[in-house]
Amino acid sequence: MPETRFIKAINQALNDAMEADPTVFLIGEDIGAAGGSFKATRDLLDRFGPTRVYDSPISEAAITGMAVGAALTGMRPVVEIMFMDFTTLSMDMLVNQAAKARSMFGGQGSVPMVLRTPHGGGLNAGPQHSQCLEAWFAHIPGLKVVCPSNPADAYGLLRAAIDDPDPVIVVENKALYAMKGDLPDTPEQIEIGKARITRPGRDATVVAYGAAVAMAETAAATLAPEGIEVEVIDLRSLQPWDEATVLASLSRTHNLVIAHEAVEAFGVGAEIAARMADVGFDELDGPILRVGAPFAPSPFGKTLEDAYRPNADRIVAALRRTLA
Repeated sequence: MPETRFIKAINQALNDAMEADPTVFLIGEDIGAAGGSFKATRDLLDRFGPTRVYDSPISEAAITGMAVGAALTGMRPVVEIMFMDFTTLSMDMLVNQAAKARSMFGGQGSVPMVLRTPHGGGLNAGPQHSQCLEAWFAHIPGLKVVCPSNPADAYGLLRAAIDDPDPVIVVENKALYAMKGDLPDTPEQIEIGKARITRPGRDATVVAYGAAVAMAETAAATLAPEGIEVEVIDLRSLQPWDEATVLASLSRTHNLVIAHEAVEAFGVGAEIAARMADVGFDELDGPILRVGAPFAPSPFGKTLEDAYRPNADRIVAALRRTLA
């Protein structure tokens, strides 16, 4: 399998989806000639033209509103919001319109749209360009949320999201855009709602997604020479999430740590911890622990951002604590 950068896998997924289905079109700020802020849509304007790669005005609310309307008429729009922080300006269209349409129309209408957006730190972009807001959207009935951790998943989850009959938020960690990984010559879709075990283990489970998956794998490798075998689960899909895979892993390891780059308080990890404390209580040998960012805005400075963001060392410390 050839090595492909994460951002190139996204570009290929968009290209392949547009070739396969003439109803798929792209809309966002500077996604045409400029190829988007991170070049995810590079060359697609030349291939498909301005009617299918639409450079929009600087208005996230208008972009999302147009996409919702187009989806309701049978198109499959893929929206790019430049930074996840700016989805705040799209909330009415996403939460009150796209998410509710199937219910409001008695199942007779759907909104097959995708909203792509990057989250996370690592680029010293400051508190208004580094937020991880995926828990907001995972809380809304009617929305699906996915977050890939590698190029193959970036391709497979995006293709699945575009084909889905309901609105899907695709969250991309911008620190991963330059990451290289294997991508099959004929990549396949990945079922939304299915996690994968990236490393088997017997002593503890770490559940992570996005950039935190690599941190979890580094933590597991750090503890391996001590005879501690850590199982790592890449959640991939946050809503719906694969409760069965997490519970099965907890039943084998009896210890659980959940790691994500988002603020720890009221996050995705809190939901997983609550569910496992309920349905998996009898399997637990230690406390369920979470590793996330502190309850504060992301700082600008590199050293401050490095201290703010979760890392493998913090996951190792959480594993030692629950195993103790």
